[in-house]
Amino acid sequence: MDINWEKVRAEFPALARWTYLNTATFGQMPTRAVEAVARHFARRDELACSDFLSWFDDADRLRGLLARLIHAQPGDIAFLPNAATALGLLMGGLDWRPGDRIVTLENEFPNSIYGPALERRRGGEFVEAPWERFLDAIDGRTRLVLLSEVNYTNGFRPPLAEISRRAREQGALLFVDGTQSLGALQFDVGAVEPDMYVVHGYKWLLSPNGAAFMYVAPALRERLDPQVVGWRSHRTWREVANLHHGAPEFVGEAEKYEGGMLAFALLYAMEASVGMILDLGPPAIEQRVMQLAGYARERLRQLGARLLSDESPHFDSPIVAARFPQPAALLAQQLKARNVLVSARHDNLRVSTHFYNSEGDVDRLAAELKSLLD
Repeated sequence: MDINWEKVRAEFPALARWTYLNTATFGQMPTRAVEAVARHFARRDELACSDFLSWFDDADRLRGLLARLIHAQPGDIAFLPNAATALGLLMGGLDWRPGDRIVTLENEFPNSIYGPALERRRGGEFVEAPWERFLDAIDGRTRLVLLSEVNYTNGFRPPLAEISRRAREQGALLFVDGTQSLGALQFDVGAVEPDMYVVHGYKWLLSPNGAAFMYVAPALRERLDPQVVGWRSHRTWREVANLHHGAPEFVGEAEKYEGGMLAFALLYAMEASVGMILDLGPPAIEQRVMQLAGYARERLRQLGARLLSDESPHFDSPIVAARFPQPAALLAQQLKARNVLVSARHDNLRVSTHFYNSEGDVDRLAAELKSLLD
């Protein structure tokens, strides 16, 4: 199917004013997502929330879409406010012992550093390893391996299937944060086999901040108890006229980790955006995104940028990290004044392309950069 990307682009009003190459910070929401939120609030006014139980049916419909997106089952999916909540659930539910090891890649997103670093107070060992030594760092004492599918500072894309095999060989759990990738890149839980995969949808899934989900593997659900227990924790929570009183009996599905009410307005927006992604087709989106990222690398290279992707493998992602003699933070600030949005992260000028971008966006970035660098 040939996709008219210019027609798709018209669903994103901010692009009329901004040259937006910054999805790694925030994704733009399509008009259909904003309209979905408005319909939800109009429905509340019309029915006075008398149909609130049906909202959970709608949330289950979104579970199905997300499961389809990552090749999982709806019962594997739970909703959360952000990715940090998922990692906290996992770390809080494990029976840590002195000497247990947590391994992550160096220069990871702070989510993967702050909580694990605190385990040292309980006698644990936290290792931040460079890629060259990463697999060797996963040894028999490792309880948890955690990393991002794409690194937020430089676009590094580790080979997850290889890491997963190593973790399983050593008896370690694998936590993958797909916030910087899902929606642009395809993901298959069957190919990677993470124990937990979490995505905050406000970037590449084009959803509001606060709309997140996690995949929890069936084997992990059997041993990981909920850390938040509320009125929806008991298996018969839908019987609101006669809620269970007493210790809850959890269901086997991942929804047992949700505990209480959901952020329905945000989830309706996410449903609209995920539906758009599925309609366009994840393979077509990935091809388009990577084509644009490649074009951005070419134009930045012409301007004399040092590209990490030219020096090391595994940088094939929608995030392009470029270095110039001028400070990246200054360049990003100057570009913003010209209505061109990119980011600066750890001395990298970070350019991130999504399917709503065009070669014209990249050309505009290159032209403005050239005038700043000359």
